Amino acid sequence: MSITNEEAVKQLRALMEDVDDSLRESYRNIHQGYPTENLLRFLKARDGNVQKAHKMLLECLEWRTQNEIDKILTKPIVPVDLYRGIRDTQLVGVSGYSKEGLPVIAIGVGLSTYDKASVHYYVQSHIQMNEYRDRVVLPSASKKQGRPICTCLKILDMSGLKLSALSQIKLMTAITTIDDLNYPEKTETYYVVNVPYIFSACWKTIKPLLQERTKKKIQVLKGCGKDELLKIMDYESLPHFCRREGSGSGRHISNGTVDNCFSLDHSFHQDLYDYVKQQALVKGSGAPIRHGSVHVKFPEPDTEGNKIFDTLENEFQKLGNDQKI
Repeated sequence: MSITNEEAVKQLRALMEDVDDSLRESYRNIHQGYPTENLLRFLKARDGNVQKAHKMLLECLEWRTQNEIDKILTKPIVPVDLYRGIRDTQLVGVSGYSKEGLPVIAIGVGLSTYDKASVHYYVQSHIQMNEYRDRVVLPSASKKQGRPICTCLKILDMSGLKLSALSQIKLMTAITTIDDLNYPEKTETYYVVNVPYIFSACWKTIKPLLQERTKKKIQVLKGCGKDELLKIMDYESLPHFCRREGSGSGRHISNGTVDNCFSLDHSFHQDLYDYVKQQALVKGSGAPIRHGSVHVKFPEPDTEGNKIFDTLENEFQKLGNDQKI
């Protein structure tokens, strides 16, 4: 950590010592015993500006408190058939770990349809995965590696991306904004694979709008990205859609185990769902698990976010018009 970073962290830490008691539980859940690394994330998200990072962190804590985010891992989505439908249409999972010990999160961007439940259920599911990552997966990885592991890698599968994805932009905007404002700088690198023409066309328009810091994190790989990804992770940690060309985000079963990390039957999602159900029983003192989604207030995207999504929407519409000609 540079002298500049050290001083900024020192200043931000001093400001956080005065945080209201009502926000302290949330603060502990955010930093998980690694306050310096946590402060650095917020500083990085605000380009080293201490006052802006402090404001961002306080707003994050207030959002968590107002929406009871610290209790969200005690609220399983039931019945299980509903949750299975969400898992089948919101394609996200952990496929393994990099050689440096970072969790590898796979996202099926192109084939996620978000059409089996309400927006609130999908947002709840997304936040639960974020919280499980931060409170369970990353602390476990840190313990195993003997050093703080506070970030992850993400592999975005663009297989099946179509113009119909335009209908999901509002939901994706909400989810992305939640991540940007409340879970900043949690991703070390984004690897984009199985890229169709529609992505390439949109990427040329979107890339210039991104901050330089964000651009450096994104790597668009050739084909399924297998060769490049094997430099940073073992074969067992590759998402199923990266193991061979044209494999996409479909269901894969090997040696009696489910390789598809998106599936509810995959070990990651089984562990996550069991954890949330167990927490519900512990916190609820054995009371029946309540049905219904958690309603989380969606934060407003910043100016950059609005511009990006407006541009993306316009680009999709242009591509659609071109196809009609």
